[in-house]
Amino acid sequence: MTLTTNGFSTFDAIGNREDLADVIHNISPTDTPFISMAKKGKATAVLHEWQTDSLASASSTNAQLEGNDITPAASTATTRVQNYCQISAASLAITGTQEVVDKAGRGSEVAYQLAKRAKELKRDIESVVTQNQGYNAGATTTARKTRSLESFLTTNTSRGSSTDTTGADSTGPTQAATDNTDKRAFTETLLKSVIQSVWSSGGEPSVLMVGPVNKQYVSAFTGRSSARQNIGEDKIQAAASLYASDFGDLKVVPNRFSRERSAFVLDPEYVKMAYLRPFKTENLAKTGDSMRKFIVAEYALEMCNEAAHGVIADLITT
Repeated sequence: MTLTTNGFSTFDAIGNREDLADVIHNISPTDTPFISMAKKGKATAVLHEWQTDSLASASSTNAQLEGNDITPAASTATTRVQNYCQISAASLAITGTQEVVDKAGRGSEVAYQLAKRAKELKRDIESVVTQNQGYNAGATTTARKTRSLESFLTTNTSRGSSTDTTGADSTGPTQAATDNTDKRAFTETLLKSVIQSVWSSGGEPSVLMVGPVNKQYVSAFTGRSSARQNIGEDKIQAAASLYASDFGDLKVVPNRFSRERSAFVLDPEYVKMAYLRPFKTENLAKTGDSMRKFIVAEYALEMCNEAAHGVIADLITT
């Protein structure tokens, strides 16, 4: 078929309005499970410090003579732990014209971009604190860095090499844990060993945090009666969201921003995000016909007691 004679079509017309939906679709993930589960603390200096302590080992031979003249036992000092606050920020500049023109999907470009930057900054911080970095005190030309989760963990660890049984040296907080080049599959045996170690140290873990690949390994653990179970005519349950261990239930939490090669056994009671400056929007100096803003946060990861947590490291990532 051909166009009718003298048919005036959209190819000829001038002035047809555009069809642009008044919505913006964005599927980028914004969930930040680690900093969301951590308690909120307060820092009052760029070097944030706290103390840890432990009880003496239980004695099965503590029997005293009647009327015994008891000699006082020696007392032990607390351990002072520290971490530096890191500054993270996200910025924007919007011209005056762009702010006032008629736009699809948002009324204010400044408000829309600020909302985006806030989500991006939160994701950045989630990535920072779940990585494997030691702290850096910083200098006039060097940004301070906070010590992250995996660098702290030295007591309850399972690593891929017998010569690398701990993480970073507890006396060397500027160091990251050593990554082994040989990686292994995540197994229930590895997980059970670390959970037991955490519980024996006094922790009560309730969260297993893993990357997306190792979340699927957890769902395939042989401890389940079947990796795939029919729970209805049109639904199959193939995921494990709770791991019932001998020492309590652990919620299995996937994290898009933590290291895939490491699985964390966590007790949320003993981890804090200590903020020297909570999230805040500030104006940048005005230059030209634009609005310039940034969102800033200054924070330190406070591992209240690293022995309350554990890590299964050097896992395969595919």
